Amino acid sequence: MTAAVTHTDITTALTDLLFTPGLELAEAIDRHFAPDYRQRTDGRWDDRAAFAEHIAHLRAVVAGGSVEVFEELSAGNLYADRHVVEVVKKDGSTVRMEVYLFAEFAPDGRFRRIEETTLLLAGAESDRDMGSAR
Repeated sequence: MTAAVTHTDITTALTDLLFTPGLELAEAIDRHFAPDYRQRTDGRWDDRAAFAEHIAHLRAVVAGGSVEVFEELSAGNLYADRHVVEVVKKDGSTVRMEVYLFAEFAPDGRFRRIEETTLLLAGAESDRDMGSAR
């Protein structure tokens, strides 16, 4: 009998990546993203190393925040959701982004691939690329 694989989800992943300051970046990424992970955000593809660079940048500007998932679906190795991320930046400003996400899980339950489109709901025009900023 084989054990059931537990899949990660976007709320847990983003909380570890952005809103858990004591958790090392490498450990947070290893928990939720497979070694061959790649991501396309608003048309731009990144490999795992570029994704880590992006998250390191966000950790330098984000003071806190939250994730609210409105719809979420998982079927086999596929995952989709619509969520809003609200971040409070270290300068005190707030950014709200709605994200439409489609993903594939690796056999171990971590994300192998994410493709997402973001929509700025609140924040400065310069925050529009927060989903891929470095």
